[in-house]
Amino acid sequence: MAVARVTELVAASPVSFDDAIRKGFERAAKTLRNITGFHVTEWRASVKDEAIQEYRVTMRVTFLLEDTL
Repeated sequence: MAVARVTELVAASPVSFDDAIRKGFERAAKTLRNITGFHVTEWRASVKDEAIQEYRVTMRVTFLLEDTL
């Protein structure tokens, strides 16, 4: 029987939302094993002088827990 865990993270990029998602996933993959998917729950951007400064996403990453037996 598989058991999964979900962890939430925030990733940012000065380039685009897509880049923020990619960076968030790549960073999660360095630490978490058995990632099965992710869900972007929030999209935000910071603005300064009427220009977007940074794109931010909140992601819920799902991964399978390993058996310890």
